[in-house]
Amino acid sequence: MSSRTLRALALAATALITATALTACGGDDKDAASASGSGSAEASAIRLGYFPNITHTPALLGVNKGFFQEALGSTKLEAKTFNAGPAAIEALFSGAIDATYIGPNPAINGWAQSKGEGLKIIAGSTSAGAGLVVKPGITTAAGLQGKKIATPQLGNTQDVALRAWLKENGLNADTQGGGDVSILPQDNATILQAFAQGAIDGAWVPEPYYSRLQLESGGKVLVDEKELWPGGQFVTTHLIVTQEFLKKYPGTVKKLLQGHLKALDYIKADNTGAQKAANDQLAALSGKPLKDNILAASFQNLTFTADPIASSLFTSAQHAQDVGLLKPVDLNGIYDLGPLNELLKAAGRPEVSDAAA
Repeated sequence: MSSRTLRALALAATALITATALTACGGDDKDAASASGSGSAEASAIRLGYFPNITHTPALLGVNKGFFQEALGSTKLEAKTFNAGPAAIEALFSGAIDATYIGPNPAINGWAQSKGEGLKIIAGSTSAGAGLVVKPGITTAAGLQGKKIATPQLGNTQDVALRAWLKENGLNADTQGGGDVSILPQDNATILQAFAQGAIDGAWVPEPYYSRLQLESGGKVLVDEKELWPGGQFVTTHLIVTQEFLKKYPGTVKKLLQGHLKALDYIKADNTGAQKAANDQLAALSGKPLKDNILAASFQNLTFTADPIASSLFTSAQHAQDVGLLKPVDLNGIYDLGPLNELLKAAGRPEVSDAAA
């Protein structure tokens, strides 16, 4: 695929899913499969994207503690931050970055936009840590009738989750804010302010906003999203890379994954230290570290894992289709877990699956 085509796709990827998602066929995995074999080519540098958010903790630690650069050796790490999935996908497709931590729905949309040629999911990162927080007087789904509920962005992971849950409970909501429940997409900072001021009745958000709505504004949990998923696990953040970079530099991709696994190991070995290091990196990026109680609550609600929990990605895509936010898309081939599983196997750990169920 030409760089001009990818740039065009990058611009398209920032549009609403309802207007731009395309039916895509699974990519040919032969080249990717060979890349995840014995290839050892390495790049002089890798440009890695991530978000200044606690749901990207493995990336925060990888940068802050030097895990990535240590694993990469002579390959230079160039880390860049983004505040939204569409911007990260645009940067990926325009050639500004080679890999990024990102949520599931932007990855799905990017896969669809590139017709299965733009990216591969190579590892899981974060699971759970999201749900619907409402005013204390709302105790049932029926109690949401006529209420205003916010989500971070139309068609994003939490927006899809809310709309699918409402539909399952016999409530409808359109993309213009009408229906039984008025859904009002807005950025997370605005959600916090609007809820505190009583302008909205609740919000389906990820951490740390899930905990902040409760601890700072007295909100109550109506839906803890992990209760809707088998084993309480669903993908919140995973790691993707362009197919071009994966094919050209499999050695660098494997070393990036080594740094990623080291960050995950550090969280398990020293959870308190991991919280501090993640918060230090957040402070360095935004100047706004999380309060200790918010940080602790967020960590308690999140699970950090290399397992991409592939089945939840396929289910989330189906939910987006069911509520009219995504046209049918074939996700076959979106994963290349070969490099990750090689590392896991070598360490005597269980391998992970890309199965839809």
